[in-house]
Amino acid sequence: MMHKISYLLRLLLSILLCLHLLTTVSGIIDQWCHKTPYPDPCKHYFINRNGGYRLPTQLSDFRVMLIEAAMHRAISARDELAKSSLNCTDNQKQAVFADCIDLYGDTIMQLNRTLQGLSGKQYCTDFDAQTWLSTALTNTETCRQGTTDFNVSDFITPIVSDTKISNLISNCLAVNGALMTSNTADRKGFPTWISGKERRLIQVNSESAVRANIVVAKDGSGHMTTVQAAIDVAGRRKVMSSGRFVIYVKRGVYEENINVRRDNNNIMLVGDGIGATIITGARSVKDGYTTYNSATAGIEGLHFIAKGLTFQNTAGPSKGQAVALRSSSDLSIFYQCSIEGYQDTLLVHSQRQFYRDCHIYGTVDFIFGNAAAVFQNCLILPRRPLQGQANVITAQARAYPFQNTGISIHNSTILPAPDLIPVMSTVKTFMGRPWMKYSRTVVLETYLDSVVSPLGWSPWLKGSDFGLDTLFYAEYNNTGPASSTSGRVRWKGFHVLNRASDASAFTVGSFIGGTAWLPGTGVPFTSGL
Repeated sequence: MMHKISYLLRLLLSILLCLHLLTTVSGIIDQWCHKTPYPDPCKHYFINRNGGYRLPTQLSDFRVMLIEAAMHRAISARDELAKSSLNCTDNQKQAVFADCIDLYGDTIMQLNRTLQGLSGKQYCTDFDAQTWLSTALTNTETCRQGTTDFNVSDFITPIVSDTKISNLISNCLAVNGALMTSNTADRKGFPTWISGKERRLIQVNSESAVRANIVVAKDGSGHMTTVQAAIDVAGRRKVMSSGRFVIYVKRGVYEENINVRRDNNNIMLVGDGIGATIITGARSVKDGYTTYNSATAGIEGLHFIAKGLTFQNTAGPSKGQAVALRSSSDLSIFYQCSIEGYQDTLLVHSQRQFYRDCHIYGTVDFIFGNAAAVFQNCLILPRRPLQGQANVITAQARAYPFQNTGISIHNSTILPAPDLIPVMSTVKTFMGRPWMKYSRTVVLETYLDSVVSPLGWSPWLKGSDFGLDTLFYAEYNNTGPASSTSGRVRWKGFHVLNRASDASAFTVGSFIGGTAWLPGTGVPFTSGL
């Protein structure tokens, strides 16, 4: 009898000890999760893991745990999307499913890339991690936005909302942001990914002198007659991480939609100049494509460079959203290119991007997305919109305050396109409106023609106050007839920057860390103001 009582006492003590440990572990996890902006999905994830994780001892440990949690949820969401798509027969829903499966695949890649970098298995700084985590979060938002293109029922939400993946990634961004140091953006020692020979390709004026891996010529005088065929050859390389693949596209009009996939890195696309080498398409939302997939050119592979090309979407103003160029290529460059469309011309979707000496034409929200993008020495040309429409140059899509994203227009020129000039007095043109709550756009040392409204900026919808307190719109030292800020909007989120030190945060050197990766390319740039 005594042995039985002793056994029961030991069992009870063991149970009490386990309960105490579980309570202690739960309490520790609660303490860590309450450091994040979204503690509930954080706690929910770890509690449901039944202790199958290590307890963090410092913030960097917790960061890795959060990224692993987001990765787990992203994989579950991607798999569930793929499974659900098999039973879908509606063409519009199929288009949204296809985008979301691709976007969640990229989110998994960005999270894995971050984990690999933070573990020391590949080169990574906290600044890189913030960029890649921002991209992972942008992908989930793009998936969600796709359902609005066709005004279909929100059938994606039940699949991805239970994972709370957006909140989990936002937590990752907040913790990583706390670990970032002030000097990581302008770091030295970035891996060399372009050789001296390729730098000369950027600098030569006669593209006929280019020694390309493949020559594309419409008239049959090259290796191939389509740009996509050459891109596909590049995609079959065994080693993507080293060696640039140069595709020279001779003058001509190439009617095709091209895609440089995310596993096709280090592509350089060189044409014979603006208006000479033209890649053109006409996909639009009204013709059954999502905004994301309407792009004439979709660029995803790392370190993409384009020079001397025109990207067009000729769907026209009546077809609504119709993208000419979509880029989510990290550390990508567009030099001496023209990007031409109407509504939603240029989707700067995600990652770090640099545009130099480019022309951008459009009407409504014609530079939009959530990359960290700098436009320098560019010519921005609002066109004639549909009757009753206003022109809006930017619709930046920063949805969370911890994302290191935004649009910076520096030392550029805003002028009316030729077709707008006759009706300028009847069409208002604004520099931007907030697509998302934390939209961020700055215009620095830029010439503003009288085409720009004295108000400068527009709400998302007439009479709406969405994002007006949380956005960040700013101007610094602009010139031209519309540069006076005396008549600008009076929003809490609008700022006139008076100090160079404040404006410098949005320059090439600081905002996209350009001094670490642009000097080796041969593309001219100004690092600061």
